[in-house]
Amino acid sequence: MAALELKRWNLSIGVGHPLVVIAGLNVLEDLELARDAARHLKAVCAELGLPYVFKASFDKANRSSIRSYRGPGLEEGLKMLRQIKAEFDVPICTDLHEIDQAEAVAAVADLVQIPAFLCRQTDLVVATAQATKAAGGLLHVKKGQFLAPWDCRNILDKIKEAVETDMTILCERGVSFGYNNLVVDMLGIAEMQGLGAPVTIDATHAVQLPGANPKSNGASTGGRREGVPIIAKAAVAAGADGVFLEFHHDPDRALCDGPSCLPLSEAAPLLRTLKALRDAVQA
Repeated sequence: MAALELKRWNLSIGVGHPLVVIAGLNVLEDLELARDAARHLKAVCAELGLPYVFKASFDKANRSSIRSYRGPGLEEGLKMLRQIKAEFDVPICTDLHEIDQAEAVAAVADLVQIPAFLCRQTDLVVATAQATKAAGGLLHVKKGQFLAPWDCRNILDKIKEAVETDMTILCERGVSFGYNNLVVDMLGIAEMQGLGAPVTIDATHAVQLPGANPKSNGASTGGRREGVPIIAKAAVAAGADGVFLEFHHDPDRALCDGPSCLPLSEAAPLLRTLKALRDAVQA
């Protein structure tokens, strides 16, 4: 499996390279919270020698309820991400949902993310790949909850045909069998790597309980945040090339997916363990 490089940041992901950490907030709430998360996570990763990418969404277009908080939107959200990028000198990962967002997002984000629900939307995938290649970034495509690992070959083929280059990182985030739960098959990581792409684990969304938050009577997603370290450690032990993690200074008050994210204070011990696991696997 060939590794991929984000040249402007001297960041590589794949076999033979350090574990890449894509971490931050589920959704942008305000600039100060984003600053706190970026400052803390960058410092932790720098101490551990792990490549770091700040992640936050400007719009959560797939919320369970129409009344749920979605984020500041494209214009204000990209402005905030641009500030974080400049102030902390970190690459940015964010997702998009519509074709006409591709160029604006690729101009700010270094890893442009295709959400799991949209990974088979051909026009969106192609437009995002083309805009991201033109801007010099990489794609981070989450495997749909409805796909087998080997089905990602079609996603990679679409992108390769559209841009004639390898630029895609695949992300495992569990499979849904309905009934408000997700299951992660660790064997899928090697299957996806076998398609020729580096693979990350989204340990945060893998512990979601879709439509099962008792506090909202099913109008929002529940979660089992105590499972995040378990999924992350298992995936790194299985050979994952990167981890995708979401944090909040007070998860119970987070405006989106609080039950699935970790307190910011738990970042350092978890990442220290994940680095040790990666080192062991690489050895």
